[in-house]
Amino acid sequence: MTTPSIGVSSLVKRYGAVRAVDRVSLAIGRGEFFTILGPSGAGKTSVLRMLAGFEQPDEGEIVIDGQSMAGVPPNRRPVNTVFQSYALFPHLSVFKNVSFGLEMKRANQREIEAQVGGILEMTRLAHLRDRLPAHLSGGEQQRVALARALVNRPAVVLLDEPLSALDEQLRQEMQGELKAIQAQVAITFVCVTHHQAEALAMSDRLAVMHQGKVLQVGQPKEIYEMPENLFVAQFVGASNELGGSVNECGNGEGVVNVSGHGTLQPVRVRMKQNLAQGAAVTLVLRPERLRLVPDSEPVTQGNRLAGILVKVLYTGNQLRYLVQVNESALWKVDVPAGAMSPSSLPVGSRVWVTWNPADGNLFSR
Repeated sequence: MTTPSIGVSSLVKRYGAVRAVDRVSLAIGRGEFFTILGPSGAGKTSVLRMLAGFEQPDEGEIVIDGQSMAGVPPNRRPVNTVFQSYALFPHLSVFKNVSFGLEMKRANQREIEAQVGGILEMTRLAHLRDRLPAHLSGGEQQRVALARALVNRPAVVLLDEPLSALDEQLRQEMQGELKAIQAQVAITFVCVTHHQAEALAMSDRLAVMHQGKVLQVGQPKEIYEMPENLFVAQFVGASNELGGSVNECGNGEGVVNVSGHGTLQPVRVRMKQNLAQGAAVTLVLRPERLRLVPDSEPVTQGNRLAGILVKVLYTGNQLRYLVQVNESALWKVDVPAGAMSPSSLPVGSRVWVTWNPADGNLFSR
């Protein structure tokens, strides 16, 4: 991580008897795109509002660019916020919306023209400078809100669910644009969202929050492939799960008995910690890490679990096979479109679901 731009230490926020933020500590690097990810009620928006100064922590400290923010009002903090609703002035043009902050600082007209003109070029809004917000698309409004936040060159830009109002196709386009603009201006971005794919696509690092606590901080690949607990594994991306019990354990690997169609089947797993024989565990596997093999073919390497193919879903870029591996578990197996045709494995086929032992994540229950 680069030099810290934001330091959050043991932050606590209570609303009555509810502790919405529970001893949260974070170090966010200068020029980093950092995302706080979590479901509704996780406490992520409360953290953002305390960074902005709209709310004060009950305990803990916030430091931005080496300065404590204790008692510093929002308008005195080196941060600007892009709100979920964008909060544009409907009666002002794009240019006037973006220049508003500079005008409040009584900047001279030449400076305003230069700075606003530059930021409109960067955000591809120069040709729209005289339009009113009502005549802009959702993506254009989002870029105006971002331009307004950037024009004063704050130390930190805070983004509150910035893409939630956009349709899925535009959301995906704006993910790339946001990240590209952030890299160009080299300003620290802190984003809160509940959208996992958005967080993985845009972030240099992210923190996963649940029930007021930070459960894991890391790079997107680390969070997705090496979750530290069951909640992170379940919340970030699609997953398949099976309950079981430890049969063997030692030297970072072991054997777990999982239930498959009424019988216990041993599978080899990697283990981050030694667990007692008989300990209850949950095995988690990502759909793209699995392979399907007709049960008439031998499986000579890795793990295998018998199943019945119950449905094939075509999503454009991939096929998702739904496989019943026991009485209660319906597993998802993702295959790139073209790699396997639905007709090669018809619904009702008996199949092996196979995977490499190193690809599973095991969590104690």
